[in-house]
Amino acid sequence: MATPERTNRNTEMASEQLNLTKHDHTRCVEDALEAAETVCAQRGARLTPTRKRVLELIWREHKPVGAYDLLRFLQDERKGAAPPTVYRALEFLQEQGLIHRIEFLNAYMGCADPENPHVGHFLVCRKCGNAVELADSRIEETVSESSAALGFKAEQSMVEVKGVCADCRKVG
Repeated sequence: MATPERTNRNTEMASEQLNLTKHDHTRCVEDALEAAETVCAQRGARLTPTRKRVLELIWREHKPVGAYDLLRFLQDERKGAAPPTVYRALEFLQEQGLIHRIEFLNAYMGCADPENPHVGHFLVCRKCGNAVELADSRIEETVSESSAALGFKAEQSMVEVKGVCADCRKVG
């Protein structure tokens, strides 16, 4: 269950990420990489340089990024990079809760709260492509409760909301 403190912190993080004019993205990426190192160390999982670089590339922007875009970035740096390299890294990062896959875009986003296992829910701007994770367990609880009330056994859920962010609405 979401605590009021966690819900407020996640709402503040989401608001800051959607208002990118006030967002310190360099700090955001540094925080994500530090959190990844901490999570992997706690779980005894190996965050290799390639996995870390793929995670860093995912966090470059608050836009979902596809596997082949990641491959192109890696090939610019490492000529031998191949699709299996990227897919293995993505699989590892998902297993560790460091990234989420946005189904309708077939793309990946960094997880805003990897220390706390959860289902990611997203707001995706259809104009600029920026996205933000809503790590609020009340969404998942509502889906689970509604499913159960209808006799439906939910196995997986993801809420992906497409719309227009505040910055794009200001532009017109």
